[in-house]
Amino acid sequence: MVIGYARTSTEKQALDLQLDALERHGVEVVFAEKMTGTKADRPELEKLKLKARTGDTVVVYALSRLGRSTKDLLELVDYFDAHGIILISLKEAIDTGTPVGRLLLTVLGAIAQFERELIVQRTCDGLEAARARGRKGGRPRADSKAVGKALKLYDAKTHSVKEIVALTGVSSATLYRALKK
Repeated sequence: MVIGYARTSTEKQALDLQLDALERHGVEVVFAEKMTGTKADRPELEKLKLKARTGDTVVVYALSRLGRSTKDLLELVDYFDAHGIILISLKEAIDTGTPVGRLLLTVLGAIAQFERELIVQRTCDGLEAARARGRKGGRPRADSKAVGKALKLYDAKTHSVKEIVALTGVSSATLYRALKK
């Protein structure tokens, strides 16, 4: 059986490009989801792993749609390999049923991980430079007057938390944090 897997990082992104490519490749069943790849819990990927059997082929549009990191991607490849399942990535033209395909997968995965780590390093360097110039990161603190007003409304017991949030612009989390103090 030829099984496809498609994923977008957000609900707003369309799966059409991936689904069309998988259909052209002759995929019989597709597992698709819209969620970030950084999450370890991807229900459709888990369903795919339960469905796939020895001799099946799993097809993805691109390796980036499958693995969260080089380590994660290689663990998935090892899982498929241990279960006699071939992985094909259309964009990178990789077929783990061949020695060259496995080599290319390992090299591309390492390069992708390296690129991700460079981005993280540049971000950290930029934040450090900003802090050195007196800039602080993160969200701005809630307006203390608005928090005070929210607390008074809460204590008066005349409004629900939802109404207080709408009236003051203070989030419910900020209100509850202020109540704990």
